[in-house]
Amino acid sequence: MKKRCDWVQEGIHQKYHDREWGVPLHRDRKLFEFLLLDGAQAGLSWITILKRRSAYRKVFDNFNPEKISMYKKRDINSILKDDGIVRNRKKVESFVNNARRFLEVKDEFKTFDEYIWQFVDYKTKVNKFKTWSEIPPASSESKMMSKNLMSRGFTFVGPTICYAFMQSVGMVNDHTVNCFRHKEVQKK
Repeated sequence: MKKRCDWVQEGIHQKYHDREWGVPLHRDRKLFEFLLLDGAQAGLSWITILKRRSAYRKVFDNFNPEKISMYKKRDINSILKDDGIVRNRKKVESFVNNARRFLEVKDEFKTFDEYIWQFVDYKTKVNKFKTWSEIPPASSESKMMSKNLMSRGFTFVGPTICYAFMQSVGMVNDHTVNCFRHKEVQKK
C-alpha cells in the first residue's frame, strides 16, 4: 500500500493528491483555475471546493479568463442561482475581478506563469516536512505574492490562500517526506 500525506482521504481527495497536488504547473489557464478555486476555498475546506470543481468549470466557462472578464451583473446573478457552487456573492464577484487582473498581468508579463513563478525564483521549493501539522499556513514567498497580487487589485489572495495556491500548482512541494508523491513530483 502506498504511503500518502496524512490529510488524504479516499475518493476524490486521493485522486487529486495522487494526480495533481504539488505537480509544477506552467499553463496559464490551469494556474488561473487554481488561483480562483483557492480563493473560493477561503473559510472552507478544500474538499468542499474540490467536490464542486466541475460545477465551477461549467458556470465559469471552463475558467476562460477572457469570457469571465466580460461578465456583467446579470451573469453574476445567474451564477449565484447555481447550487453546484458555493454561492457567495463576494467570491463570485472576485472571479470576475481576478479574471480582469489576470489578463492585465498577462499583458505586462506575456504569461501569468512568468509573473507568478518569480516568487519562488522559477523553481519549486522542496520542503522536507514529516507531518502535515509541521506545514505552515503561509511563507515569506506567499506573503510577498499576496502583497503583490493585492497591489494589482486581485481579491481573495491573502497569504494563506497564496500558500495553498503555491502547494496546488507545485511552486512548493509540501508532500511529506514519507509520501510516495514527494519524490515523484520533483521529477516533473
